[in-house]
Amino acid sequence: MPNRSKKSSKTLLKNKVALVTGASRGLGLAIARALAEEGCHLVLTARSLPPLERAGRKLSQRGVRVLAKVCDVRDPDSVKALEASVRRQFGRVDILVNNAGVAHANLPVSKLPYKAWREVIDTNLTGMFLVTREILPLMRKGGVIVNNLSIAATRVFAGLSAYNASKHGALGLTNTLREELRTSGIRVIAVLAGATDTEIWQTLWPEAPRAKMMKPETVAQAVVSALVLPATATVEELAILPSAGVL
Repeated sequence: MPNRSKKSSKTLLKNKVALVTGASRGLGLAIARALAEEGCHLVLTARSLPPLERAGRKLSQRGVRVLAKVCDVRDPDSVKALEASVRRQFGRVDILVNNAGVAHANLPVSKLPYKAWREVIDTNLTGMFLVTREILPLMRKGGVIVNNLSIAATRVFAGLSAYNASKHGALGLTNTLREELRTSGIRVIAVLAGATDTEIWQTLWPEAPRAKMMKPETVAQAVVSALVLPATATVEELAILPSAGVL
């Protein structure tokens, strides 16, 4: 990734409107914070309002406009309500960050409850589809869709069948979107992050060695670097891993 100055990046992203799902914590919040630092106005979504409002208050102190809107990405009606709110408040979306995601306990296929399977697939894959489908009409040439997929989109981890399947499927959706939107001038970036120190590990692997993981801010910085590339270039897959390797 080429070097860039803070001035050049802020010139490129200032006053852009960015929608981030799963924005109340973890990678979503880190990406939202990095975008606010670059001067982006924000739409923050998650299922619970109190942490969204806390995040919104802090980020608005950076001098950007923030809309905090509860949205369950699994629910088509909830996503439609999100789109209507964004349309009223901003009228457009320049950057869509599909970050909302959940995991499940480490269990073999034979013991994984159907309810757990459905929650993961509905959130990580169907939710990405629903949000993208509704928000695309608000995007225009020069827009960017960033899908936060995880390295599990290209690798398989035993005991995580639903998580693996959701991320592999999301990569297929991402690649399809990229081809469909090339002529529209909308770039599509797949973020394939390795182990990152967020709360999802309490579900995936509570004893995971957090000290060896990346910080969410590291991934967020990489996302911003990809966003500020010239419109004539794009990062199709942004793989970022801990220097210690895949855990």
